Amino acid sequence: MTTVLHPGDALSGRRRFFYVIILGALVALGPFTIDLYLPAFPVLEAEFDVPAAAIQLTLTGTTLGFALGQLLVGPLSDRVGRRMPIIIASSVHVLACVGAAVAPEIWSLGVFRVVQGMGAAAGGVVAMAMVRDLFGGRRLVVMLSRLALVSGLAPIIAPVIGSQLLLVVDWRGIFWVLAAYGALVVTVVSLWISETLPKERRSGAGGSGVLQRYRNVLTDPIFLGVALIGGMTFSGLFSYLSASSFLFQQVYGFDAQQYGILFAINSLGIVAGTQLSARLTRWFGPQWILAVSTVLLFTCAALIALFSVLDLGLWGTLVPLWFFIASCGLTFPCVQVLALNAHGHEAGTAASLLGAGNFGMAGLVSPLVGVLGIDSATPMATVMGATALVSILSLWFVVRPKRVPALGH
Repeated sequence: MTTVLHPGDALSGRRRFFYVIILGALVALGPFTIDLYLPAFPVLEAEFDVPAAAIQLTLTGTTLGFALGQLLVGPLSDRVGRRMPIIIASSVHVLACVGAAVAPEIWSLGVFRVVQGMGAAAGGVVAMAMVRDLFGGRRLVVMLSRLALVSGLAPIIAPVIGSQLLLVVDWRGIFWVLAAYGALVVTVVSLWISETLPKERRSGAGGSGVLQRYRNVLTDPIFLGVALIGGMTFSGLFSYLSASSFLFQQVYGFDAQQYGILFAINSLGIVAGTQLSARLTRWFGPQWILAVSTVLLFTCAALIALFSVLDLGLWGTLVPLWFFIASCGLTFPCVQVLALNAHGHEAGTAASLLGAGNFGMAGLVSPLVGVLGIDSATPMATVMGATALVSILSLWFVVRPKRVPALGH
């Protein structure tokens, strides 16, 4: 007789696959909302007659809105359940997409982008909390690695899809597509997603009060350390995303479709990294995988900067950049597992803080690339290297790998 330790253990393989698909779609909504319009940056710059930095601020506004939305939705989902916050927030997202599609100038577009980010926030937070509701131990690692694959892959493939959309629609059409995506999320959750946090589990050992749940999470040094690693790694990835449209289209002369192909190739790095991470956890604790991946991040960023100074051209940027992205994929699942493993009673709050940290830090850090300049790969690599260095310091001085407990079964 098999002992069922977690609710998800009783699910069939087909049902677990269904959850991966649906929750993956929820997770992808945020990154798609943020990144689908990246290939249109030069078009927006010309149409609105504003500097590149102003266009990048619409990206920053979305990421900050996404971070704020997660802080609101996560604790709410611990209190009222998982389904209703997704439905309400995603409906707000749909309305904001329509507003962005008809925005007459850059400032109203920026406002709608912030609201879009807030509305899209529910998907990622609640999906991660639902996985923690259902699974624990090794199966939690596997399921979170699948979501990490989506959350890491979605920002990379979104510009690929965006570049193809620009062949058939203008930049406003991209926001109509996002509105349709949001409406699909609302429909699917309403019809097919069951509640994973029943009423009897909404108050327990984690405390029923919002402040108590925040206190439980924020007094955990392991959570704080890995959240900083996650935020810095995401900031490094976003530094590449925010600079790439200008770097590859204006400096290296790519058109929108070639730019999309570049993203498709780089997306393989995320796939490779996340899958390798899931396999390595069979033999090594996630904290030890982070010890390697954070050093790889710093090394790859340093090589991009060095090759840029040496003027080695496009390939001097592309090759170490691919391995930097793969190292991000290696990092993300380990961060999620270590952040959520000890916080089953406040999974929504922990997931919201983790997600808010990722996008909040990325929103603040990635614009530094635009400030430093976009005439070469050096500014981008400098920011990426700095974020990797902070991750290394956080792992060894805040998390302290030797004190991390082993994962259960």
